[in-house]
Amino acid sequence: MHTMSSPPPASDLEALWMPFSSNRDFKDKPRLLARAEGMYFYDPAGRKILDSTAGLWCCHCGHSHPTIVAAIQQQAAELDFAPGFQMGHPLAFELASLLANEVFPGNLDKVFFANSGSEAVDTALKIALAYHQHRGETERTLLVGRSRAYHGVNFGGISVGGIPNNKKWYPNQLRVAHIRDTHDLERNAFSRGQPEHGAEFADDLLNVIKEHGAEQIAAVIVEPVAGSTGVLVPPRGYLERLRDICSEHNLLLILDEVITAFGRVGKGTAAERFGIEPDMLTFAKGVNSAAVPLGGVAVSSAIYDKFLAATTGKAIDFFHGYTYSGHPLAMAAALAAQRVYREEKLFEQAIELEDAFADTLHGLKDQPHVIDVRNYGLMGAIELQPREQPGARAYDALCAAFHQHDMLIRVTGDIIAVSPPLIATPEHLAEIGQRLGRVLQDLD
Repeated sequence: MHTMSSPPPASDLEALWMPFSSNRDFKDKPRLLARAEGMYFYDPAGRKILDSTAGLWCCHCGHSHPTIVAAIQQQAAELDFAPGFQMGHPLAFELASLLANEVFPGNLDKVFFANSGSEAVDTALKIALAYHQHRGETERTLLVGRSRAYHGVNFGGISVGGIPNNKKWYPNQLRVAHIRDTHDLERNAFSRGQPEHGAEFADDLLNVIKEHGAEQIAAVIVEPVAGSTGVLVPPRGYLERLRDICSEHNLLLILDEVITAFGRVGKGTAAERFGIEPDMLTFAKGVNSAAVPLGGVAVSSAIYDKFLAATTGKAIDFFHGYTYSGHPLAMAAALAAQRVYREEKLFEQAIELEDAFADTLHGLKDQPHVIDVRNYGLMGAIELQPREQPGARAYDALCAAFHQHDMLIRVTGDIIAVSPPLIATPEHLAEIGQRLGRVLQDLD
């Protein structure tokens, strides 16, 4: 066993194949996290590292929140696991009811649990395809995603997703079409909040409809604010226009809220913040502040009822699920996190911090190599001018932030993404800005 003061020997690093990482470079100079509390991680030597990303967009309540920790500990001693196939346990029903009645849009009153955002997306896509089969519109098999979109890494998610490197090695994917993304650096650079230009980008869906026919399309899936491709904030009127087109042509609209739900944009969901009612909504990450893997899909009764109407008697109505669907520890953690959100008013705090957060990020616009800054809620991005090798400059920023400036940042391509825990204070935001400024000043 390695103590906090002694990092593991290099040989101990070789067995693990790390996800979305340069394994060779990491193992040459590791970035190890051994403990976390509140706004900070600690490395094995006890060095304090400011978390500007809430882990991976997910630790909304901060790290090791005592209410969530206690709930997990108690639940592990009481009911460590319960099968979810043909069986149930009270906490899963309690959490589903709470989310349906108090968090999600009013039309989304059924909840299906998975274990991650990737599983949630694939679940939603399955529901969409099967729904149209049950309606008798069997030709609706085309799924529409968006370029520069991230919907997880399962086969459905990479199919509708719009990140080439995530899909280029895997030829067997679903039948999909893509509409254009909303990024418009020329017209919208350095926008605070929603950009003014680009609502018309939603009309690209009309081109897909014209090419394939609405009768071929099952669903459209978009992130309200695209997170993992660099915090692409929807232009004013864009989501409303997308909703109108889907309604006009009887297309299901799925909002992927794995990142945006549970206070990240200052409300329970981005659907609420933007005033949009989707037909389905995927969630994960913030539902229990990432304490135990958990994801899911919120679905309207209109969809759910079609599944039940297609079966009789004791027949299974949806041939889908996971061993860990509704896992007791995940449910306990989520119920505790929802209590923290209410009692500490973290959604309201996120709204209150939005302007200060925007000031922090836009205060860096004159730093070297910065070509754009954008923000919404407690999501922000600093886009850097790429070098000859795309992504190299931001990767250097990631390493410098960790090793030299005691801060965890998130990078995607040449974009630095910032998404602090919702417990952040104005002082924390100022500290993030100061450290990021030093990182940017040192970049070549």
